[in-house]
Amino acid sequence: MLLVADVHGARRALARVAGLGEPLLVLGDLINFIDYRTYNGIVCDVIGIDFVRAMVARRDSGDYDGARALWREVSAGREREMRLAFDEHITAAYVDICKALEGADAYVTYGNVDQPEILAAHLPAGSRFVDAEVVEIDGCRIGFAGGGIVSANTPGEITEDDMADKLDRLGGVDVLCTHSPPALAMLSTDVIGGRQKGSAAIVDYLHRARPVIHYFGDIHQPQAVSWRVGNTLCRNVGYFRATGKAVRHGG
Repeated sequence: MLLVADVHGARRALARVAGLGEPLLVLGDLINFIDYRTYNGIVCDVIGIDFVRAMVARRDSGDYDGARALWREVSAGREREMRLAFDEHITAAYVDICKALEGADAYVTYGNVDQPEILAAHLPAGSRFVDAEVVEIDGCRIGFAGGGIVSANTPGEITEDDMADKLDRLGGVDVLCTHSPPALAMLSTDVIGGRQKGSAAIVDYLHRARPVIHYFGDIHQPQAVSWRVGNTLCRNVGYFRATGKAVRHGG
């Protein structure tokens, strides 16, 4: 069983992993909205690379108000035009990335930049959209809870109450799979930008349900890749766009 997170448009790498013939768990952020390393992505395609550079500079410095102001400035008077352009590019991105999963036994949940309805609609036969549910693979009970915790007003964000509700619906599992990390600084803080994005509801669930392992993504450059919460080993399985490497369960 293989796991990836934060694919962000890496279609060729995803197709290679999907073709290995093992069950594949994809833990969200399939499309590439903004690549903070190269400035490529949907925002660049719609608005331009100069805007993306300016946006990334503000967010990396912690000036989130400035980033929001920049967005309002560039979209003023063009709201409908930009919304239609983004919708077109987002749908095309899902069509492209989901083709990489054709023929695979894949289980896919969503991340903070994903639009879950569009993602689910474009998955190929053999791939299953999973959220707030448990699947059994090779005798292992695996629970999925998609979405990122609210931080930047992106489409796939949910509240802590929403996350807690999803986790409650799982009950006990052997393996927990989420996009969001637990709210522990070493796992939920990106060293680029220094922003924490973890979920306290996940921490509570780990202490209560005590799965053997918790896989997650969202944080591209974490302070630590793995950490224990009680009896549970927590492991970041991203940033697949940069690494191109899947993590093998138990490996």
